[in-house]
Amino acid sequence: MADRDAVLAIMGSGETSPTMVTIHRAVADHLDGRRSSAVLLETPYGFQSNVADISATACGYFARSVGLPVVTAPGLRGGKHEDADRGLLLVRGADWLFSGPGSPSYALRHWRDAAVGQALHDRLRTRAGLTVFASAAAATLGRFTVPVYEIYKVGTDPHWLPGLDVLSHLGLEVALVPHYDNKEGGTHDTRYCYLGEQRLRTMEEQLPDDVAVLGVDEHTAVVLDLADEKATVRGRGTMTVRHHATSVTFPAGTVLSLSDLRDLCRRKPVHARTAPPVAADHTGETTAATLEQVSTECERLFETAYAGHDAAAMAGAALTLEATIREWAADTEEDVGVDQARAVLRTMIVRLGEAAVTGVADPATTHRPLVEPLLALRTRLRAAGDYATADALRDALAAADIQIFDTPDGTRWSAPTNAARAG
Repeated sequence: MADRDAVLAIMGSGETSPTMVTIHRAVADHLDGRRSSAVLLETPYGFQSNVADISATACGYFARSVGLPVVTAPGLRGGKHEDADRGLLLVRGADWLFSGPGSPSYALRHWRDAAVGQALHDRLRTRAGLTVFASAAAATLGRFTVPVYEIYKVGTDPHWLPGLDVLSHLGLEVALVPHYDNKEGGTHDTRYCYLGEQRLRTMEEQLPDDVAVLGVDEHTAVVLDLADEKATVRGRGTMTVRHHATSVTFPAGTVLSLSDLRDLCRRKPVHARTAPPVAADHTGETTAATLEQVSTECERLFETAYAGHDAAAMAGAALTLEATIREWAADTEEDVGVDQARAVLRTMIVRLGEAAVTGVADPATTHRPLVEPLLALRTRLRAAGDYATADALRDALAAADIQIFDTPDGTRWSAPTNAARAG
C-alpha cells in the first residue's frame, strides 16, 4: 500500500459499537475498494477463555457494519503456537490491521521484544497501511503504558510499564491513555482508564519531563493521516494533551497538524498556528446515538403510545429498542447500559402482555355505543317517574364498573381504565 494511504486511528473505546461505524468506514475508504488484506490481531484478549467468540463478534461487526471482510491472524494470542509464523506474515502484509480490547500488559508481554512488536514498529516507521488500535491495544502504542488491570483490579501501586513506543516514529513522546472520560464508577472517579485523578497525578510525577499524557475519550478516535501529516478528532468526545494536571482539550471536529500535536506534547505553544480548535465535525458523518439515548427515547415513545392507546406504536418502540440492544451487545468490550436497556425492554414486554388481556383502546370509547343509549333510556324513565326501573338500570351499569354521576348540568359517566381493569 502506498504512503498516501497510511493512517493510524487511535480509538478510546467503543471500537465495535454503532457509534464508531462511520469512523471505521472512513478509514476503510482509503482502500478504494481494491482487493486488500484486512487482519485482526487478537493478542490483547488472547488469555480469555472466550477469545474465539470475541474474534468472531468483531469480524462479524466489520463485515456487517463496515463492509470489510476480516481474518484473524492465527497463532498470535500469546505464547508459542505453531501457526505464529503464518499469523506474523498476515500482520506484516495487512493493508488494514485492527487490534482492540483486553489487557495492555498482556499484549505488551507478547509484543514488546517479539516479532509482532517489530512488525508494528515497521508499519509506523515506514508509514504503511491502515492501522486501527483501540482500548487496550491503543494503550500500548506510547512510550509508557497503563497497566490498568493490575492497578484498578489487583491494587498494585500506580506505575507505568514501558510501552511499545511506536508513536515515537511520528515524533510523539507520550503515554497514551484510552477510556479517558470513563464514568462507570458513578460515585467514584474512574476517569483516565479507571485511574482517577489522584492516581494519575501520582503517575504523572513518574514520567520524564519530555513525555505527555495523550488521552482519548470513549467512543472517540484520533485519526492520524500520515501522508498529509494531520490529526483529526472524531466521534463523541475529545482528545487531551496533559502535562502534570495542565490539559489542552480538543473536541470532535478538531483538525491540527502532526507538527502542532508534537509541539503540544513537548509543551511548546502552538496557538499562533492552531487557532482555535474547530468545534464542529465537518466530515458530514452522523454519529449514532448511544444505547442510553435510544433506550430513553424508546421508553418515551412507548409511554406516549400507551397514553394514546396505540398498540402498534407500543410494539414498534419495543422492537426498536430490541434491535438497538442487539447491535450494542456486539461490542467486544463495553456492555455499559445493556443491562439497563434490557430491563426497560422487559418492562415494555410485560406491559404489552397486560395490554393483550385488557386492550389498549380507551374504555370510554369502546363502551360509549352501549352506555349512552342506556343513559338516555334511564333519563326517560326518570322523567316518567319510573325511578325503580331507572335505579335498576344504574345498578346494572355499576355492576359492569360503569359509574353514573347525576349533576345539575346533567348525567356523566366513567368507565374503568385499562390499568384498573388489569389490577
